[in-house]
Amino acid sequence: MLTFQEAIDTLDEDEKPSILLANGFSQAWDAAIFNYANLLEAADFGDRERVIRPLFENLGTYDFELIMKQLVAAEAVLNAYGAGEELIQNIVSDKEVLKESLITAISSTHPDLPGEVEDNQYVAVRTFLSQFNKIFSINYDLLFYWARNKYNLAPENYSTDDGFRAQRCWEGYGTNQEVHFLHGGLHIYDTGSYIKKHACTDDGITIIEQVRNNLNAGNFPLFVSEPTYQKKKQRIDHNPYLNYCYQALGDLSGTLFIHGHSMDENDKHIFNQIKSSRVSKIFVSIYGNENTEPNTRTKANALAFLQRYGVEVDFYQAESAPVWA
Repeated sequence: MLTFQEAIDTLDEDEKPSILLANGFSQAWDAAIFNYANLLEAADFGDRERVIRPLFENLGTYDFELIMKQLVAAEAVLNAYGAGEELIQNIVSDKEVLKESLITAISSTHPDLPGEVEDNQYVAVRTFLSQFNKIFSINYDLLFYWARNKYNLAPENYSTDDGFRAQRCWEGYGTNQEVHFLHGGLHIYDTGSYIKKHACTDDGITIIEQVRNNLNAGNFPLFVSEPTYQKKKQRIDHNPYLNYCYQALGDLSGTLFIHGHSMDENDKHIFNQIKSSRVSKIFVSIYGNENTEPNTRTKANALAFLQRYGVEVDFYQAESAPVWA
């Protein structure tokens, strides 16, 4: 398998590729924080604890999306068999409890300040990111957001445009937006009139504190955490910011790197959009031994979801990418 640098070296000298960042990007900084097992431990399901948590245990999983899928399937089956309305409404309610508990768990386990990431790590990740043109992220956490806002660190003059302008409101159209949070993020929220972002700062009220304050007021971050790619696509279609970012993905051309993604079907809407774009070369990262069962499935899915006439899909070793090193 190629190393990251070998993959970069295959490009024309004047080509600047784009990149899609997934959970492996954040796990490379701290796998103990950015994983479902830790989130499940921190999750609070309130008075539905005795119902929802055993669902994870019975299925032997930490995956919130998998449990959401099971609830969606159960609701469909019960509706088809004419089950009692009270039971069906419990499932509908539990889907919301599950979603909200995921958001609050992320905000409670997330590092509070940008200073918890070392400067040398910021320099490494900013240097890594500076190799790319358009940057797309499906992560909810703030690591990427913090890294791109560290203007006082190398590489000198490296900056990106996220489309947010006066009073931290997103404008998008007419900007030179290079950064796209395809599934939203902790720092983004919808007021009903505007899409806004929390400020990144090393002092004063932290973004995490602002998120918690919003949660206490019943205002949740802009998140796409629906159980299936069809439901995710519907959520994206109905939000101007998310839809703009999604359309930008479809406008890509040239080479795209996909870093830290397991290539699961629940993000097939993302892969469909990439497949319909003018991208001609795709490099997908593989973490660890490429011959393990999960990695064999990742490679097979990548080919099935992305390959078409005129598009070449290849793989590189995730650990060889100097993301946080």
